[in-house]
Amino acid sequence: MRQGHRTDHLTRPRSAYETDRPPVVRESGDSVVVEFAGEIDILTLHRMTPLLDTVAAGPYRVVALDLTGVTFLDCSGLTLLVRTARRAGARGARTTVVCRHPLTLRIIALAGLDETLAPVDSVREALGRTD
Repeated sequence: MRQGHRTDHLTRPRSAYETDRPPVVRESGDSVVVEFAGEIDILTLHRMTPLLDTVAAGPYRVVALDLTGVTFLDCSGLTLLVRTARRAGARGARTTVVCRHPLTLRIIALAGLDETLAPVDSVREALGRTD
């Protein structure tokens, strides 16, 4: 190997994955907000699935998935969001995605998931609050 050539980027874990905080879950009456940060991709799919399955099966009338802190979302992330929406919907709950990032909104639209994920601009709007 050449002197000064670094290969540690090939073997060290992805730093964003290491520093992303787990989702924060906040309950409010018959609603729940799951606040994400960082990247939602294939590497995070498996660690988030159990939490979101529990939330989707819970007693909540409204499930708000807050993506305002998300920096990257791929098809694995979309799968996770749709899975949550469908599971919550199967028991009569409404799921809404909170998102203002143009690229993420475009991915949702191109995938034809506008109706399923019902993106809105704020948590307040997702919870149906006007106060």
